[in-house]
Amino acid sequence: MNHQENGKCPVMHGANTESKNSVMSWWPNALNLDILHQHDRKTNPYNEDFDYAEEFKKLDLTAVKADLSDLMTDSQDWWPADWGHYGGLMIRMAWHVAGTYRATDGRGGANTGNQRFAPLNSWPDNANLDKARRLLWPIKKKYGNKISWADLFVLAGNVAYESMGLKTYGFAGGREDIWHPEIDVYWGAEKEWLAATENRYDSVSDRESLENPLAAVQMGLIYVNPEGVDGHPDPLKTAQDVRTTFKRMNMNDEETVALTAGGHTVGKAHGNGDASKLGPSPEGADIQEQGFGWHNPDGSGNAEKSVTSGLEGAWTTHPTKWDNGYFDLLLNHEWESRKSPAGAWQWEPVSIKEEDKPLDAHVAGARQNPIMTDADMAMKMDPEYRKISEKFYNDFDYFSDVFARAWFKLTHRDLGPKSRYLGAEVPAEDLVWQDPIPTTTYSLSAQEIQDAKKSILNCGVSEIDLINTAWDSARTFRSSDYRGGANGARIRLSPQKFWEGNEPVRLEKVLNALGKVQSNLSKNVSMADLIVLGGSAAIEQAAKRGGFDISVPFSPGRGDATQEMTDVESFSVLEPIHDGYRNWQKKEYAAKPEELFLDRTQLMGLTAPEMTVLVGGMRVLGANYGGLNHGVFTQHPGVLSNDFFVNLVDMNNSWVPAGSNLYQVVERSTKKVKWSATRVDLVFGSNSVLRAYAEFYAQDDNKERFVHDFVKAWVKVMNADRFDLK
Repeated sequence: MNHQENGKCPVMHGANTESKNSVMSWWPNALNLDILHQHDRKTNPYNEDFDYAEEFKKLDLTAVKADLSDLMTDSQDWWPADWGHYGGLMIRMAWHVAGTYRATDGRGGANTGNQRFAPLNSWPDNANLDKARRLLWPIKKKYGNKISWADLFVLAGNVAYESMGLKTYGFAGGREDIWHPEIDVYWGAEKEWLAATENRYDSVSDRESLENPLAAVQMGLIYVNPEGVDGHPDPLKTAQDVRTTFKRMNMNDEETVALTAGGHTVGKAHGNGDASKLGPSPEGADIQEQGFGWHNPDGSGNAEKSVTSGLEGAWTTHPTKWDNGYFDLLLNHEWESRKSPAGAWQWEPVSIKEEDKPLDAHVAGARQNPIMTDADMAMKMDPEYRKISEKFYNDFDYFSDVFARAWFKLTHRDLGPKSRYLGAEVPAEDLVWQDPIPTTTYSLSAQEIQDAKKSILNCGVSEIDLINTAWDSARTFRSSDYRGGANGARIRLSPQKFWEGNEPVRLEKVLNALGKVQSNLSKNVSMADLIVLGGSAAIEQAAKRGGFDISVPFSPGRGDATQEMTDVESFSVLEPIHDGYRNWQKKEYAAKPEELFLDRTQLMGLTAPEMTVLVGGMRVLGANYGGLNHGVFTQHPGVLSNDFFVNLVDMNNSWVPAGSNLYQVVERSTKKVKWSATRVDLVFGSNSVLRAYAEFYAQDDNKERFVHDFVKAWVKVMNADRFDLK
C-alpha cells in the first residue's frame, strides 16, 4: 500500500498554521514556523558540549539492569504491584512509548522520551503510566546523565520481560531526550478524546482509508479500541483496524500476532471501578497532584481498585510468567462478550476450570476470569491471524523468537541505523528494517577529490542534473526516524529509481555517466560519494560564475547499499509527493503547498534560515523539477547569486494570480510579465518572518554571505545521515 497516496495527504490541512491560543490567533491562516524552531538549545539544560553517546559509554549497563530487576518486585504502598510484580506496567509503558511510531512520516516512537510531556502523558490510552515513570525516578536519579529517560523506558520494558522468563533479542541505547512537548506530530484533527472513528476515514467501510499519516484509529489511542470499533465488539471488523494500524508501523501479520500475544501474555487490564469518578489527566490535574493524573477517590484508589482502560482482568493463567498460556486460553475456550465492572466490553470464557483462572492480582486466594480484548479475539477469528496463532501455539520457541525480534523492532524502529546503536547488548545481526549500508575502507586525498570532481564535470551531463541528482538522493532523510538520505545511494535501486519525483529518465542518464567515471577512478569510490561529489562540484562552478571562488566541503565514506539490503515496501513511504525546494508537487492536496513544504523541511532537520537560503539558491541554479522556470527570478540561471531575493522583494514588481498555485511577476511600469511563481516562491515575500530573511539575503552587503550560507545548508543536507561525522 502506498501510505502517502492513501488517505489524501500526509500533512493535515491547517496543521502548520497558527494556533488559536497564540498571539497570532487574529490571523489563523498565517504560516506557523514554530515547527522549525522546536527543541531550541534554550530548552535544553545540558551544555552545548554535552555528548550523550559518550556519557552512555560510561554507564554500567549490568548494574542498571540489576536495579531494574529489583524494582520489578519492590512493590510500593502508593502504587502496589500486580501480583507483586511491576513487569506488566513497565512493559505497557515501553510499548506505549514505542507504539506511537508511524512509518509514513517516521514521527512518534521511543526515540525522544516524549511520553513525559503533553499530549502523550495525558492520553486516555496512557492512563496511569505516570506511575510507571515515577517508579523509575530513583533509578534515573542514580544514573543521571549516563542514561536518558528515552533509553530507560525501553530498557525497563526489556528487563521486565527478562525477569518473567523471555530471552530478549537485545537492547541498544542512543535515544536523546527532548525537553519540551513536540509540536511537529499531527495526532488528528479531533477536538475530543476517543471521538468516533468516522472522522479519520475517507470511508468507514474501508479501514485502509485511515487518514495519513495517522496509525491509531481514534484520538488518544495507541492502536485500536480494545472494546471494538467505536466501542462495539466485532472481532472481524477490529481485525481490519489491527491490520491497518500495524501495517502503518511496517509490521507484517506474523509480527502483529506475536506482538499482540506477547504483550498480553503478562500483566492485566484494570477496570474495577467507576471511570467517571477519575480525576483529570496529569496535564490538567491540580497542582497538589504534582504531575499525577487520573486520581481515583474510590477506596485506596489503586491495587484492586485501579481503573485504567476500563477492562478488568488478566489474559493468562500465570500473568507474571512468559509462557504459551495466551494461545492456550484463546484457542481452547469459547468466549462471549461481557461488561467489566467499569462498563467496558470485554470477552470472557463461557466456561473454564477454576485452576485455569488467574489468581486475583491483589486479593489473596481469589481467582478471576481471564479476559480478551476485541483485538485478541481477532487473533482467533480472522482467518490469517488464526493460522499464525495456531502455528505459535504449536511451537512456543518459534513464537518466543518471533516476538523477541518484533519487540526489538518495535522499540528500536526509530533509533535509526545500527551505527547509532550504543551498548553491549546490540545484536550482531544486520536486519533489513535497519536499512543496512556497507562500510567503506578507502580514503581520498584532496588531490584525488579534485581529480574526481574534474572527471564528473566532464562526464557529459549538465551541472544542474548533477545538482538535482545529489539533492534527490539526500532529500529523503527524515530526522524523525533517521531513515533516508544520500548514504547508501538507494536512489539507484528499486523503488527509488522509479519514483516520479526523481525524474527516472534524467536520473538514469546521470547514474550511467557517474558509473563510467567510477570505473575509471584509481580507487573504488562509492556511487553514494560520487553522487554527492557531483552536486558539490557543480555548485562550485555556479558560485565561480557569480564571482565567488569557494570549495564545498566533502567528506567521503558513504557506502553503496544493495537491492537485498533494501526493503522495497518499507521504503515506499519515503517517496516524495512534493518538494518545495525543486518547486514540484505530484498533485493537489488539501494542505497548501507551503504547509507541505514546511513539514518536509522539519523532517529534514532544517531551520527557517536554512530553508530560506536553500530555496533561494536552488531557484537561481535552475533546479526546478522538469526544468520549469517558476520562481527562477534571475536573468542568469545557473549562477549562484542572491537574485531570487533581490527580485522577490523588489517593489517595482507586482504579483498576479494566474491559475491554481501559479502566479505571474509583473513589472509595474510596463505591465510586462517577467517571471512565473508558485505559492512556495511567494510565501517568502508574504510571510513576515520569511520576508525578513529574504530581505536579509537581498542586501547588497550579503551577496557573499548568501553563497556561504547556501553551501553550509547544502552540506548539512548532504551529510544529514552521516552519523559517523557527528
